[in-house]
Amino acid sequence: GKVDANAYADAADGSTYFEGHLYATAWTGATAGQKDAALVMASRVIDAEYQFHGKRVSESQALQWPRYDCPDPDGAGELASDRVPPAVVKATCELAKELLLVDRTAAAPGQGILEQHNADYSATVYSKKDTRQIIPDLVQAMLARLGDLIRKGTVARLQRA
Repeated sequence: GKVDANAYADAADGSTYFEGHLYATAWTGATAGQKDAALVMASRVIDAEYQFHGKRVSESQALQWPRYDCPDPDGAGELASDRVPPAVVKATCELAKELLLVDRTAAAPGQGILEQHNADYSATVYSKKDTRQIIPDLVQAMLARLGDLIRKGTVARLQRA
């Protein structure tokens, strides 16, 4: 709940997470500075793309976690309100690795192009459905029980007072 927090995980968390990972080369081959930057960026992307259950512990905290009134998906109670859940730490590490591979926040080359014609005339047909997924499926699965991916455009969080 710090006002200056900028990441849900640190490089030590990443090293622990990637010990048993088959595809960790992007992480293990990165410099310490690249790892730190990737973890910060992954945290920013997660916060921008997700609305988590519960409420922020403090209005002044920089990131969405820690939270209170967040149901524990594996138990009958609530998640601890004084720490970041392990699933968020692991998802941050996984997304950091993906960000080391490619800038998932930028448009992919040729994104949206459905057809191109260059014979006698120049025309390009675009598809609105052809967009790069910023949050990979694995990271979405890791976070699914803690909140909602808001970028899909079909999720609306309703809260009763």
